[in-house]
Amino acid sequence: MARNTQVAADHNAPAITQILAQFVATHPSKGWSDAVDHEAHRTFVNWFGCAVGAAQHESAHAALAAVQLLQPAAQASVLGRAEKVDMASAALINGITSHTFDFDDTHLKTIIHPAGPVASAILALAEHMGTSGAMPGNFTGRALIDALVIGIDVACRVGNAMYPDHYDRGWHITGSTGTLGAAAACARLLQLDVQKTAMALGIAASQPIGMREQFGSMTKPFHPGGAARAGMMSALLASQGFTASPKAIEAPRGMMQTISLKNDWNEITHELGQRFEISFNTYKPFACGIVIHPSIDACSQLRAQGITPDQIERIELKVHSLVLELTGKKEPQDGLQAKFSVYHGCVAGLTVGQATEDEYHDEFVTAPDNVALRRKVVATVDDSIDEASADVTAFLKDGRSVHIFVKHAIGSLENPMTDAMLEGKFHGMCDRVLGKAKTDTLIAACWAVSKTDKLSTLTALARP
Repeated sequence: MARNTQVAADHNAPAITQILAQFVATHPSKGWSDAVDHEAHRTFVNWFGCAVGAAQHESAHAALAAVQLLQPAAQASVLGRAEKVDMASAALINGITSHTFDFDDTHLKTIIHPAGPVASAILALAEHMGTSGAMPGNFTGRALIDALVIGIDVACRVGNAMYPDHYDRGWHITGSTGTLGAAAACARLLQLDVQKTAMALGIAASQPIGMREQFGSMTKPFHPGGAARAGMMSALLASQGFTASPKAIEAPRGMMQTISLKNDWNEITHELGQRFEISFNTYKPFACGIVIHPSIDACSQLRAQGITPDQIERIELKVHSLVLELTGKKEPQDGLQAKFSVYHGCVAGLTVGQATEDEYHDEFVTAPDNVALRRKVVATVDDSIDEASADVTAFLKDGRSVHIFVKHAIGSLENPMTDAMLEGKFHGMCDRVLGKAKTDTLIAACWAVSKTDKLSTLTALARP
């Protein structure tokens, strides 16, 4: 019996898979401005520090134990640890750790965390292939940065085309688009031709990963790791002649039209090769969802004015509806849940003046004084306020009130973290893993990655 299906499909979509493959395979090395290239290095530094910083988290222990059951060959490094595993598993685990603290980069237009899938895949691939010579390709640091820019461009342009419908449907857009970005970046390193690059993208298009239901669990950071592994395998399969539909991304029953009703093809093709989405990348000063940052910033400003927790009668917080949709957990029970609690973010800002991973330890989250203060935060929706802003008023026991409005939080495009701030963040995450002196050396090596001929020398610095 035939099914009566109604699909609002675009049968005249441009040849997106082929257009992207042409771009990935043929765009010249460093075919962008010095400013774009510097942003790529900032992205790499931030990603590397996040991955090393979470290397001893329980999720890293669990993931490593699982992949070791497969008896993997020691091909590539698990950053921040002594172990080496096969390159696909290294991509998985480094992708997990880079997102575990929710401290990684954010492309604000789509809230994609682009480096996790892309950088995790290409560093593992380049480390092994550059040492073993098992396959032809360009596995230098310069090629790595080129692949990072290009892979992130693919992921974020596809994200631009589908956001917000795709995200609103429940997809974790970092994982779903990250698989394409990782595949593109790995195809670039392997120097696949246009046809094989199209196949790599086509294979990846059948593997979008990640549901928002998993937010607050270990499976959320699995999404960029899984995307890194899937993207790498897509490129490796294509390199050996494995095939896919040549229009797997854009076809009526291809990836994009299956997982989103919004498909603005112009977002992918417009100024391709001229405007690079990595230019719009941002870096978090706070280890939680980006929409909480304005509230933390505001409460940190209250603390800087001398307001202390014992003075607080209540805190009135006005935010965009998306903030409470994503981070409305009033009673988080552990650190992972607290990363999705704007209420806890306000507590961290007011009590410590920051929200690093230390403020998301279970002990801090469940401390009685912090729980009591969290319950004094009253959040209401005001959609006249942008999702990147927050309006906070502290009502004090002595009858005074203090008002702070944050239009653009620290870490935003309008108020970016400096290079020095990124280095300080790197130290905050990695000194406890590697020690300060070794972390200093690693930071310098990350900034100089594009001058490195053999990436195994860089990953060796990340071993404790």
